[in-house]
Amino acid sequence: MPSPVQQDPGQPRMRRSLGVKDGVAIAASSTAATTSIGIGMGSLAAYAGRQTPALLLLAFLPILGIALSYARLNRTEPNCGSGYTWVGRSIGPWPGFLTGWVVLIGNVIFMAYTGAVTGSVVLQFLNKLGLHSVWGLRLDPSSTGISTAVGLVALVVVTITAITGVQAATRMQMWLLIFEYTVLVLFCGYALYIGDQPFSLSWLNPFDIGSPQALAQGMVIAVFIYWGWDAAFSVNEETRNASDAARGGLIALVAMLGLFLVGALAFQRVMSTGELMHNGPQALTFLGSSLAPEPWASLPLAALMCSAFASLQSSVIPTARGALAMARDRTLGPVWQRVHPRYGSPAVGTLVIMALAALLAVLAVGIPKLNDMILTAVNSIGLTVALYYGLTALACAVRFRSSLRDGVVRALRDVVVPAASALTLFGLGAYLVWDYATMSDHFEASPDNGWFMLLLPALFILLGLTTAAWAKWVRRAPYFRTGRGTDADALTLPMDGDAGAPLPRPVES
Repeated sequence: MPSPVQQDPGQPRMRRSLGVKDGVAIAASSTAATTSIGIGMGSLAAYAGRQTPALLLLAFLPILGIALSYARLNRTEPNCGSGYTWVGRSIGPWPGFLTGWVVLIGNVIFMAYTGAVTGSVVLQFLNKLGLHSVWGLRLDPSSTGISTAVGLVALVVVTITAITGVQAATRMQMWLLIFEYTVLVLFCGYALYIGDQPFSLSWLNPFDIGSPQALAQGMVIAVFIYWGWDAAFSVNEETRNASDAARGGLIALVAMLGLFLVGALAFQRVMSTGELMHNGPQALTFLGSSLAPEPWASLPLAALMCSAFASLQSSVIPTARGALAMARDRTLGPVWQRVHPRYGSPAVGTLVIMALAALLAVLAVGIPKLNDMILTAVNSIGLTVALYYGLTALACAVRFRSSLRDGVVRALRDVVVPAASALTLFGLGAYLVWDYATMSDHFEASPDNGWFMLLLPALFILLGLTTAAWAKWVRRAPYFRTGRGTDADALTLPMDGDAGAPLPRPVES
């Protein structure tokens, strides 16, 4: 079927040059296992206590259902807009737009706080080298302001590498992944062996979590920790075969499960729950110093820095491509679909995303403690991630509902599992919204204040609805009449070429 909107045939297009391993690199880097383990286990322990491994196992089940939904939809309609395109066609343009919108905003927020985390890790390195102040300014890794300033430099660096081509970026990410996972597995394996905290089977029992509120809050954070595997689907128009994106995302997701469980068990073998919560973003550094002398104790910190840089870069890549899909449907402005004539990447959109993340990071300096900033961001993004994952899984169930007549296996794969996963995430989100709304009687800019935790997701959705209204009634985007995104197959994409050579002029579809 011809697409409702065709990209300007005079514009350069993105190259089909990626394979399965590139998808794995992008998905794994975006999920950022080392960063999630290094800074997320303390947050999970605050809610789940010693049942953090059980929580990670429990959260994996709906996430696996979401991943299978992505893979099923991608086989039918490969599109770099992924959930935005699929939800718009299956459920309606308004929820479809919101799906794309919350991915865009969520990634910008993620980049803002991950930039600060990256800065904090760099400062920890400088502290280890004996540099604790510069010109009278204390280099405090727990300070949001100092960490953000250093993180802004990291944002600029990863943006430049993302613009110069996704294939070069994935090659660098693969080497970073090999290094960080080697360090992570070695240290966590050693921690499992020599840790002095006795192992208990209750660590794997989710029914031992203290309360429904703690379970729901922990589940949303765990969903956030898994978030990122779907980045592989954002480059399916640049893969030689669209199924490579699905394989890359699923391989990365299963690998993340193994790494998260090993990391959680290792941390609990070495640290008490109180120590995990106290160390927060420095938990991985504490683990290294507990297990080995210098300079070996600094290896986990080096792995964390590699992970932070890789996750920053891999967040820019899918965000810019999701915005490109929205722009070619005219739901966002044309600036987002400008593809660099030499590198074949959405360069202008990448720059805009970096600028927005930098601005948000500067505004977040008002939260003085880095740990509070991380907790605020994680909770806000977690709710929006649950929303768009749920909508995408529901889109799969709606689109393939005829599979209910085609046997048990197809009905389970195409309808039952996606619908159950969607309802699980919607239920978690609804429960937390109710809990946040009733837990406080006043407003305060603190991660302990329910009204504040609701404010950010509510603002994201309200701004998204306003932008959608502008696209529908002012920009008159055809997407809001049909719910169909631009068909990726209708666009002529050049095959592999010299990375430095200009792209050939495409043939009009």
